[in-house]
Amino acid sequence: MIELLATAAITFSSVVLFAYWFRYTCLLILSAKTARDYAFQVATDNRLSFLGVQSQLREPASSDLDGLRDLLDRDYAVIARMMTQVANSRLETRMLAINYRLAGAWYRVSRRFSAQSARQALEEMSLVVAHFANSIGEASFSASAA
Repeated sequence: MIELLATAAITFSSVVLFAYWFRYTCLLILSAKTARDYAFQVATDNRLSFLGVQSQLREPASSDLDGLRDLLDRDYAVIARMMTQVANSRLETRMLAINYRLAGAWYRVSRRFSAQSARQALEEMSLVVAHFANSIGEASFSASAA
């Protein structure tokens, strides 16, 4: 019985520590800035909406959060297709893709209870799209400079 409790406690704490590590690493990746930001150029070239979504989320009057989520999902689909062409399959990219899905799930749950939590989830989703757009812009600039 004691062994079972010890195993359960170790398993539970391992899962919690892994979730904390994953969350912290994703936030660290998203907070890193590059020497030049290519996200704006990629957004304008591909008619992406994530920059507008970010500005609307900063305004307290925006209430159509589902519409903003739909715009982010469309942008993410476009960016994901572009990421496959860049062949960027690093661990960082996979982690952020999982984080985008988890933030989307958290949005769907939290929008019923807290508009602020839903806004934060959408903000994080937009940061992931912006990070991917910047990565795509960086890769295209490197390819054209070579």
